[in-house]
Amino acid sequence: MLNKISTADYMTKHLVTLTQDHSVIDAIKIMLGHKITCAPVLDDKGQLLGMFSEMDGMKAFLDTVYNQGMSGKVCDYMTRNPITVNADISIVDLAEKFMKLSVRSFPVYEDGELVGIISRTDLFKALAATQ
Repeated sequence: MLNKISTADYMTKHLVTLTQDHSVIDAIKIMLGHKITCAPVLDDKGQLLGMFSEMDGMKAFLDTVYNQGMSGKVCDYMTRNPITVNADISIVDLAEKFMKLSVRSFPVYEDGELVGIISRTDLFKALAATQ
């Protein structure tokens, strides 16, 4: 049954996005305010440039400690060229992808357009819903 559930069925569709020019502290505040662990970084045409995650924020945090001041922009810390998935991939195939990689979420594409984000937690929601 889980093989028939697609990523599109459980992905987050209402995206909170960042720009590469956001300050790191503003990006962290946005993520905290929306209770999210990562956000896609888009250019002015809506194209995906990268992802800014908690791990990227940790790098900025440590830089702050070592340099004694918070500075920097999202573009200085974001993960460039993130691995993406298609909306029609099954959540079983997605789970296998999560097992092979250390990422906690993937940007989701459909017909060449960014349509959502899928996380490990979303997979757990799918599993729980079938029980």
